[in-house]
Amino acid sequence: MATMMNVEALSAFLEREFPQVNADGIAYTVTDAGVGYAVMRLEPSVKHLRPGGTVSGPTLFALADITAYMAILAQIGPVALAVTTNLNINFLRKPEIGSIEAKATLLKLGKRLAVVEIAIISVISGELVAHATATYSIPPRS
Repeated sequence: MATMMNVEALSAFLEREFPQVNADGIAYTVTDAGVGYAVMRLEPSVKHLRPGGTVSGPTLFALADITAYMAILAQIGPVALAVTTNLNINFLRKPEIGSIEAKATLLKLGKRLAVVEIAIISVISGELVAHATATYSIPPRS
């Protein structure tokens, strides 16, 4: 089994393998990780907003997906070819413009599939603004 990854290792992996995520300035950061979970923070910029004064749905979707990926890698190590096979998101309320936090929790980690639940919370209000579940395909490990 691969070595688990801490916040520093996950952050370095994200920067190295997916530089496009923060290409226009740091927006997505890993803030915590451990056995079966990861937490990320989004500091939205103008490109993450939509008319009506809120963070866009595609931005929240990306946050859910990246956080799920970090939770899986925190557990199995740097497996770049683990890929999303499904992601379902429910937008529950309009988030205020400001910091958004996502916590991904592994529900199942098998040899080939991982299922993750993601809670997306407005740091300003403390309210759950979106809830997602994701399934990832994990390539065979030696």
